[in-house]
Amino acid sequence: MKHESLILREVVDDDLPHFFEHQRDPVANRLAGSSPRDLETYTEHWSQVASNETVLRRTIEVEGAPVGYVASFLRTEQREIGYWIARSLWGQGITTRALTAFLVLERTRPLEARTAKQNLASLRVLEKCGFVRKGEDVFTNRAGESFEEHVLVLEAASFGRSGD
Repeated sequence: MKHESLILREVVDDDLPHFFEHQRDPVANRLAGSSPRDLETYTEHWSQVASNETVLRRTIEVEGAPVGYVASFLRTEQREIGYWIARSLWGQGITTRALTAFLVLERTRPLEARTAKQNLASLRVLEKCGFVRKGEDVFTNRAGESFEEHVLVLEAASFGRSGD
């Protein structure tokens, strides 16, 4: 199903309960190699994100409802992106469209992205948006579980090269 009304907009406080519920999804967490936060920890995390002037964040809105977010941030000295979308909308091209729109706003290049190796759909989204694999790493989530991940980079010349 193609959603024509996808927009990126500023994140507002009313989006956070939706984001909180999305990040609680056990299937999404397994695939991403992440672990959900409790409400207090999640609220504190988003408070820190909101107060960090180096973070660019946008709500992904489809048909008037917040269905996820995309953000860029500094990890050490490298600019990186991340995103999350409600599992009920996976496989519909929404993440690719949202990331494509976000990359017009986030002009920093090179721009890095990381995805758990088991998350092949996220890897495809990143590659469709012009990111190329540059290596591998291991990360440990908040629960202490370690996962292998792909490290990708978007160089200025590669943006939009891979089609839709």
